[in-house]
Amino acid sequence: MKKHLSLLVLFVIAYANAQEKKAPNKAKDTIIKTEVVNVVTSYVPKITDAFKIKQKPIIEHTKETQKKALEYQIFSVPVASTFIPKSGTMKKVDLGKRERLYDNYVSVGFGNTLSPFLEAYVRRSQSYNSELGAHFKFLLSSDPVADTELSSTFYNIDLNLIYTQQERYFEWTAGLDAEKDKYNWYGLPTNITFTEATVSAIEEAQSYNHFKIFGQVKPDDSYLEEANGAISFFSDSFESAEFLVDGNALFKFPLDNFHRQLNDIYINTTLNYLGGSYAYAYDATTPIDFNFMTLGVHPTYKFNVQDVAIQLGAKSYFSMDTERSEYNFFIYPDVEISYPIIKDFTNVFIGASGDLTTNMYQSFTDDNPYLSPTLDIRQTNKKYDVFGGIRGNLDHEFSYNAKVSYADIENNPFFVLNQSKSDGDNIAGTNGFTFYGYEYGNSFKVVYDDIKSISFLGEIAYDGIKNLTIGANAQFNKFTLTNEAETWNTPKIKGEIFGTYKTNKWYAGANFYFVGNRKGKVYDTLPADTFTSVDLKSYFDVNFNGGYHFDDTFSVFLNLNNVLNNSYQRFNNFNVQGFQAMGGLTWKFDTLF
Repeated sequence: MKKHLSLLVLFVIAYANAQEKKAPNKAKDTIIKTEVVNVVTSYVPKITDAFKIKQKPIIEHTKETQKKALEYQIFSVPVASTFIPKSGTMKKVDLGKRERLYDNYVSVGFGNTLSPFLEAYVRRSQSYNSELGAHFKFLLSSDPVADTELSSTFYNIDLNLIYTQQERYFEWTAGLDAEKDKYNWYGLPTNITFTEATVSAIEEAQSYNHFKIFGQVKPDDSYLEEANGAISFFSDSFESAEFLVDGNALFKFPLDNFHRQLNDIYINTTLNYLGGSYAYAYDATTPIDFNFMTLGVHPTYKFNVQDVAIQLGAKSYFSMDTERSEYNFFIYPDVEISYPIIKDFTNVFIGASGDLTTNMYQSFTDDNPYLSPTLDIRQTNKKYDVFGGIRGNLDHEFSYNAKVSYADIENNPFFVLNQSKSDGDNIAGTNGFTFYGYEYGNSFKVVYDDIKSISFLGEIAYDGIKNLTIGANAQFNKFTLTNEAETWNTPKIKGEIFGTYKTNKWYAGANFYFVGNRKGKVYDTLPADTFTSVDLKSYFDVNFNGGYHFDDTFSVFLNLNNVLNNSYQRFNNFNVQGFQAMGGLTWKFDTLF
């Protein structure tokens, strides 16, 4: 043990002496120094020094990635078949000769009552997306009504200009209508004896002037389907004037964004302003003024529930009558439901509707040109019109429609004769003013009454015979009046039978009109303000028309009206023309410029 301790002490002492010794100094030659190395030339590698990949490398597939060839096998199974093709030739469908259409035409004619006729239409395409057209029509009939003390001459002149332009995103149309008509108040009352001096002093002529500027816009891809606007002016020979501003815009809104099975909803908006005046009232020297402003909204939605077709809609109007200081709001239904009891052949339908109509001097003269320029202008309010019926076709050759309706109408207009201011001898009143040409009981006024009506309408048509189409319609009305004694100059029954026949060279048509009995009002002579009701007999009017085509450009025509030469009265005291014949020539041609 002592031996081991001695050795450990000696080892510690030796290690301590070794640590106290200094490190030996290195030689100067062994110290590393920093120096600057100047590179005279740099190494520039070349493309040849790099390994280049071949443009078309060869790729060797392993055995596992080799493509295998596909093998197809068809298993043929015999199938029994009973089909045996029939041999034969195709049957041609006779479509007839295709009629060539021309851009322009001119028709001239002449009638047996010194009645010249002229009609022309000219069309020109300015470019591939624009078109200009003009239509002109003239008809004169020289004193055609027999046995009248006053002249019955009339003429109509009508000119229409229209221009259409197709732009990139929409199409627009602008046009002008100009019309001038002349008539005579020739229907003197038969219960008054007029002297020759009085008859010769009557100025029975009346003329109407109508000017209209209109426009239309149809966008290609828009909620707006189309927008229409028109400004028109109507006047006569007695300082009467009527100004109309009319516009409407039809919108279509898709509802499939809410549900894919929903259809589009249509909303029609309208704006209408009518203003006018008459120089004198019939029973006074004061003027008559009228002004109406009407705003309307009409939404419509159509859809089907299985086989039932449903239309839902409503009409709403806000109307202002500034002359009478009246403001009204109207709402009408516009509903129709249709169901095919025999699919593709018979449909039954029911519905309800109504509407507001602003009557105009111009529209009244279209129905009866023998009005006095002293009318009372009002709006007609059809509160409701409930209807139902059946319609359809058989073998796509025979079509029919039967309808019954019940309506409640406020301010329904009727034409009534004015009372004569002359007793047959005088041509001026006690105030010294000479009577106008319409103040001899030979003109009509408009009276209004609230009525309820039941109407039956039936229509049929048949075109199953080659080149021939025939049809008929009839309407029966039953009226319940509030104030008036009769539905003056309005028939309770009327109907028509018509037919057309056409071949490559010949064409012909026929119309047979029937109008039932009517009632007219005849006033006694002044100063009594009494009247009597007179019967206006029913009449049957037969008309024919036809022609022959020499070729595609030239043809002749012949029109025969009132073939039976019946001297009936359309309005009381106004007989119509007798037998009328007019023949002429039509020339169709391409544009000349």
